[in-house]
Order: sequence, then C-alpha cells, then structure tokens
Amino acid sequence: MAAMMEAHPEYAHQQQDEGIQEEMEINVSYQTLDMLQDHGIAANDIQKLNDAGFFTVESIAHATVRKLADVKGISEAKVTKLKEIVKSMVPMDFKTAADALEDRKSLVQLTTGSIELDKLLEGGVETGSLTEVFGEFRTGKTQLCHTLCVTCQMSVSDGGAEGKAIYIDTEGTFRPKRLQEIAERFGMDPNVALENVAYARAHNSEHQMELLKMAAAIMSQDRYALIVVDSATALYRTDYTGRGELSERQMQMGQFLRQLTRLAEEFGVAVFLTNQVVANPDGMSFAKDSTKPIGGNIIAHACTTRLRLRKGRGDNRICTVFDSPTLAEADCQFAVGPQGICDATE
Repeated sequence: MAAMMEAHPEYAHQQQDEGIQEEMEINVSYQTLDMLQDHGIAANDIQKLNDAGFFTVESIAHATVRKLADVKGISEAKVTKLKEIVKSMVPMDFKTAADALEDRKSLVQLTTGSIELDKLLEGGVETGSLTEVFGEFRTGKTQLCHTLCVTCQMSVSDGGAEGKAIYIDTEGTFRPKRLQEIAERFGMDPNVALENVAYARAHNSEHQMELLKMAAAIMSQDRYALIVVDSATALYRTDYTGRGELSERQMQMGQFLRQLTRLAEEFGVAVFLTNQVVANPDGMSFAKDSTKPIGGNIIAHACTTRLRLRKGRGDNRICTVFDSPTLAEADCQFAVGPQGICDATE
C-alpha cells in the first residue's frame, strides 16, 4: 500500500474523500429500519425493534414470526404487517445458479498478510461467511486476528475491504500496540487504524451474546468489514461444566453462532473466530496431531471454512484447510513476526 501511495500521492486524499464513500455506497447491502417509516411503521415501533436487537430490514425478514412476537410492545397484527412489508423489500425467493454466481463475484477477500496463506485461501478471508481457525496455544491465532483488523481497512485493490473492525476478546489477549506495529508495516496511520477498531472484553457467555446485539447497532451506523471473536468457545467452556450441562452449552453456543451467521449475511462482513482444542483420547499417541477443536458438530456445521494451525520450525506456522466447501485440502507455511502475519522464513 505504501508503494502505491508513493506512486500516486493523490491516492490517499481521494481514498479518504470520494473513493471510500463511493465504495461504501456500492458495498452496503443492508437497509436500516428507518426505511420502514415510509411504509407506515411508527417511529416508536422501530425503537422497540431496535431495543430488541433488530436494526436492519433484513434482520426482520430473516427472523421468525415467534421471535418478532416476543418483542415487547409489538402485537401479532403488527408482526404480520411487518412481514408483509419486508417481503417486498428483501428478496427471499428462488434464483438461478447463474445469479448466485454473480452475487458471489461481489464478495471481497481480506488479505492475511502472507502471500502463501492468501494463495491457500484463494485470495484471503472471505466476507459474508464464518471462518474458524483452531490450534494449540502459540500457533498464531490471535496474531492473525490482529493482522486482519488492520488489513480490512485497506483498499480493495490492496486486499482490504475499506471498512472498520469489531474485536470481541474473551481471553484478554487483545493488544492495541500490536495493531500500531501492523499498521506501520502497511503504511497506514497507526492512530487512524486504532480508531477504526471497536473493542470489547466479554466477561461471560451471556455478555458475549449481548455484545453481538451492540455490534449490530454500531454496524448499522457505519461501514464495517470484519468481526473477530477471540475465542468463541472459551467462556462457554468455563460457564458450562460437566456432562449435565453439555446440552445447554451446545444450545447456547448454537444460538451465538447463528447470530454471527446472521450478522455476516446482513452486513456482508467477514466473521473470523478462533477456537480452542482439546486432546483427543481416541487419537493415537504417536499421531501427527492428536488434538481436536472443541464445540463438536455445532461449530463444525456453523462455520463455512475451518483452518487448523500448527507450530513449525522457529517462527513458522503451518495452516491446513480442515473443512471448506470451495477450498482444496492443502496446507502452507507462514510466519508470526513483530508486525503480524508474514511469509515463512527459511
């Protein structure tokens, strides 16, 4: 990006003024609830929906009638009227595979900072879906999260999405200084990069769920490109213990992941979540990797792309495509450096 700005000194100014605004108008795919006033919905009813966590027309269209009926002050008659209105505003019927292909062409990928890792992911981390990365401690999961928080702010031509980032931290590993170092590497103003990252520390699994409601509120006010949850499973692992609470844990985790999926689809953001691993008692002790990600089938089905990270030699790490509908099962090497994720060293 720095090279590009040197070659075109006017680029940075245009990007801040007209360029970004034009790109935002193209990329924003959601409709705010204020648009419902044009269809006869009262402002106080819209406020009630906002208080319940609904901030876009798409969120109303995707919600069940029962969920909307649970909103305090919204009668069944109003729910029926709402559903009829949003039906004409949000396309939810069948379309051809050709149209679906055209829709996917508008998705952008966020660069990871490593050329080889980007090649493995066919461009980078995909927007509009959930990407999970899991592995033991010190495999680069959190460093990857920090790097993405900076690269998502870059221009589309440089591997970004020209949007802000949301970082939900459940383990206390967020470090703003690291963001400054990564921003300097990409030729960005470190202070601006920090201002463009909204950070929250989740203290329990219920608070973690509540933060998603807050995230939806701020994303409806500005252009965001990334949601990071580091890690998605840590608090569920401690708040629910023993086999007696396993069913409840999985159900609550499923609700959290469903909400993340909804936000990814509504706002077109990339959702990047980290996951912890547990020793696999079924695995052979001499196996290459005897760990498995926690969360079971719930998290396996919710995530579009699943990546496994392992330690390599020195600062090098190995990323393997564990599960994906489009990516081939392969692996690559990258490195964790003082300025985030970079290419592997010899």
